[in-house]
Amino acid sequence: MRFKLLVAALASAGLYSANAQAQTEIQWWHSMGGALGDRVNGLADKFNASQKDYKVVATYKGQYPVSMTAAIAAFRAGNAPHILQVFEVGTATMMAAKGAIVPVATVMKNAKEPFDPKAYLPTVAGYYTDMKGNMLSLPFNSSTALFYINKDAFKKASLEPVAPKTWKELVATAEKLKAAGHACPYTTAWPSWVHIENFSAWHNVPIGTKQNGMGGLDTQFSINSPLHVRHIAMLGDMTKKGLFVYAGRTNQGDAKFSSGECAMFTGSASAQAGIKKAGKVDWSVHFLPYHDDVKGAPQNSIIGGASLWVMASKNRKPDEYKGVAKFLAFLSKPEIQMEWHTGTGYVPITLAAFEMTRKSGYYDKEPGAELTVRQLTHKPPTANSKGLRFGNFVQGREVIEEEMESVFAGKKDAKTAMNDAVKRGNEILRKFQAANK
Repeated sequence: MRFKLLVAALASAGLYSANAQAQTEIQWWHSMGGALGDRVNGLADKFNASQKDYKVVATYKGQYPVSMTAAIAAFRAGNAPHILQVFEVGTATMMAAKGAIVPVATVMKNAKEPFDPKAYLPTVAGYYTDMKGNMLSLPFNSSTALFYINKDAFKKASLEPVAPKTWKELVATAEKLKAAGHACPYTTAWPSWVHIENFSAWHNVPIGTKQNGMGGLDTQFSINSPLHVRHIAMLGDMTKKGLFVYAGRTNQGDAKFSSGECAMFTGSASAQAGIKKAGKVDWSVHFLPYHDDVKGAPQNSIIGGASLWVMASKNRKPDEYKGVAKFLAFLSKPEIQMEWHTGTGYVPITLAAFEMTRKSGYYDKEPGAELTVRQLTHKPPTANSKGLRFGNFVQGREVIEEEMESVFAGKKDAKTAMNDAVKRGNEILRKFQAANK
């Protein structure tokens, strides 16, 4: 009797709940620190407050390669997290991890949760979908590459603050900026992602055979095409003339632009947050430049970022997968996606969320935020522009960037460098293929 009275007293004080004890925990490992990590925790908290059956526990596990390695080790030990955030270049590796993952489409179907792949942006969903149209992982934080100009720098060089639309125009503008005394007319972040991966999709040319690797592990790189060689040669020539200042392999170009050092910049849509925070330049953001003599260009750009994979476990109960499905359905809600999109700068993954954001008037105040979706959906994606799926592409990117750097440093001509990138990259692909037969 005393125990019942104690439980009643605790319950009235909010310190005891039978439902809380019955909650099923869902472990979510992610790679977002700082302010983005706070946003991730906020999503988990909001879901947890929306129902009583499940509790999502969001845990930061280090940067993408670290968390991915930890999750595979945990899977082998029989205690994998329910949900793992994996960067887009890890897609092929996750697909090849037989038995380690459960396709999102399967999870949603088994849990009888409403799920329509057509509700997602085609260029986003296509990246994480197999050849049969089954979505393997849920798009989460997606961005794309954009083009930025410093309007102050243009005005100082007596130029109209209008962004060049083509690479020919960009080179001509860079020459004028240089002549006016600007030390860094143009720079870029993420050189392979911008100038090989997005460049290829934007011009509707393949990066590799087998639909950029989506059609099978026996793919080969094709980034030594005449167009690729010509583009890298152009960047090399710009470097020699002081029109292009190479910043590095990741996002070092962001700071060069946000500080006012460089007048033009290609980088991630997510760079906008840092540019705004720095508050040092009057800037605008635009579609990527293109070569106007390439038939059909521009096509559409592709995404960067990460998706959420459902991991398998022999000890996992059906109710746990049901909780995962409910959480993924929650994340896909238009209002949740709109909140994530406007709060982080990442792309809203569903068409409904994009439409809701548009109707709210957000894009009237922040026109750069709409450009990501407009560029990703500029034209319906083709086999060349829906994404890529190369095994061990983290190493593949490093090879591509090493060869690009050899051109920028004047050590190799573009044709030799891109031929070497294909040869070395294909060796990496063959090793992956042999290990995942």
